Amino acid sequence: MTTYPFALFDTWYAEARQTEPNDSNAMTLATVGADGQPSARIVLLKGHGPDGFVFYTNRESRKAQELGEGSKVALLFHWKSLRRQIRIEGTVTFASDAESDAYFATRSRDSQLGAWASDQSRPLDARETFEARYEAMRARFESGDVPRPPHWGGYRVTPARIEFWQDREHRLHERRLFTRAGDGWTEGLLYP
Repeated sequence: MTTYPFALFDTWYAEARQTEPNDSNAMTLATVGADGQPSARIVLLKGHGPDGFVFYTNRESRKAQELGEGSKVALLFHWKSLRRQIRIEGTVTFASDAESDAYFATRSRDSQLGAWASDQSRPLDARETFEARYEAMRARFESGDVPRPPHWGGYRVTPARIEFWQDREHRLHERRLFTRAGDGWTEGLLYP
């Protein structure tokens, strides 16, 4: 499989990591619910390559309900400092338990405890309830490592389309579109 769009992504991403002041790995994740209602939110890219783009979340959250295996989604990177964006459309698969465990182990202890304490996306009666749950998790795991909760893990977006958008003067932008074709990719341009 040709990796050309991924090599270009690597180049742009490396530049964004140098110039974007905050969260160069932030990407908008767009999903669609069973009722046809679209929903978008920011998630953080935690891995990428020719096999896809990986992020992690609570698998009982609203987004997870919309991220069933094989679901179609869209990702959007916007790097204002570079005046660039990358749009990705594809399908979702679950990251393996081993991948999810490995990434979870790299998170700060407080983030690990928060993953146990949060019923992400569900109603919360008061902030104090969440803080009490967090403290209960801190007490529960005070003497050892914090394991990955069974309801938390990774997702991989395997792209079918990747568009690289570069701002140009007078709105004469450059748009390069890569479309998956079998084991390879076709490349074309789009009018701005």
